[in-house]
Amino acid sequence: MTVIIAMWSGPRTISTAMMRSWDARGDTRVVDEPLYGHYLKATGLKHPGFSEVIDYGETDLDAVIGDLCSSLRGDPAVVYQKHMAHHVLPGMSLSWAQGLRNALLIREPREMLTSLLAVLPNADVQATGLPAQIGLLDRLGGAPVIDSRDVLENPRGMLMALCAALDVPFTERMLAWRAGPRETDGVWAKHWYASVNASTGFAEYKPKPVEIARRHTPLLRECEVLYHRLSEHKIKCADVAAPEVDGLAAEA
Repeated sequence: MTVIIAMWSGPRTISTAMMRSWDARGDTRVVDEPLYGHYLKATGLKHPGFSEVIDYGETDLDAVIGDLCSSLRGDPAVVYQKHMAHHVLPGMSLSWAQGLRNALLIREPREMLTSLLAVLPNADVQATGLPAQIGLLDRLGGAPVIDSRDVLENPRGMLMALCAALDVPFTERMLAWRAGPRETDGVWAKHWYASVNASTGFAEYKPKPVEIARRHTPLLRECEVLYHRLSEHKIKCADVAAPEVDGLAAEA
């Protein structure tokens, strides 16, 4: 029986690297931001490649969810859906996601905003995904929360903890992947995925000087409050027993 994982990320986290990690398992099919086209069409927000994203795939929400649900019944042991939390618009039903194995991916607001504002200089708090993640945590009845920095500081330990929380066997294959784009990447990849396409694994975390323009200080403060609320639910390496490593690890 296929295990379906929905990872609800904020932008400028390590969401695409995490998708690469799951794709590298060898038993997993990944789905890249299936709600993005609907989100842009519904909001009219002029993201990079706006028209191309809308033309890329299905934008009718019922049809998207229908396609998602049909894609869940197949041969792979795991289906990994990479979602942006803010693609869940107010009033959107999540009944289809209730039975999935959901998780949330967050990042320290100052570092996240520095990266996000470089691409979307007028981004507001909704664009960070943090309010949506708070809502998702409540509506889904809880979900493991992982922090991007924790993963970069200890990829193996955090991926083992995440796999245990999701009741999926861990494999060492999740720690490395080949460089370059994937056929499963969305058409928006050329605007967002350059650094990931050059990578072959999770980069070592290195603190960097981060400056936020004064006009963005209220946004930063708002994000910090929401981030700390989510952080209360973070899993850590010691929070769960590490599952047994499956046979794929010996081949890595």
